[in-house]
Amino acid sequence: MMPERRSFHNPPARERDDASSVLESALYNATLTGEAADTLVGLALHDEDQAFVESWCIRLGRGLTPGSPLLGLAALCVGHLARRFGQVSDEAALLVVDLANRSKADPADVDARAQDGMDDVVFFTGRNL
Repeated sequence: MMPERRSFHNPPARERDDASSVLESALYNATLTGEAADTLVGLALHDEDQAFVESWCIRLGRGLTPGSPLLGLAALCVGHLARRFGQVSDEAALLVVDLANRSKADPADVDARAQDGMDDVVFFTGRNL
């Protein structure tokens, strides 16, 4: 029997108003995690307004309940921004450190993607976090 073949795709960027609506809803409705994840990753990979994307990473990273899969993803997306732009704001860097530390302390609280995001911020910005 052949193993199931998985595919990978980078989600496209959404219009900012539509993206904001999806991400705002995800703050209050945990069932929207998949759509919110695709939306956030699409923004982090494609949107040219770094401040807009960072603001959503920070809102999600600070506003979601412990255990949300979007917490680690918010940090990872800051890492994507670091890779794309070579810098992140101090507030975004602090968020990544906080989420990575929470992940190390309790992976059920924040998944390991937060640590990957911190690694990317350190590597691509030269910050010593």
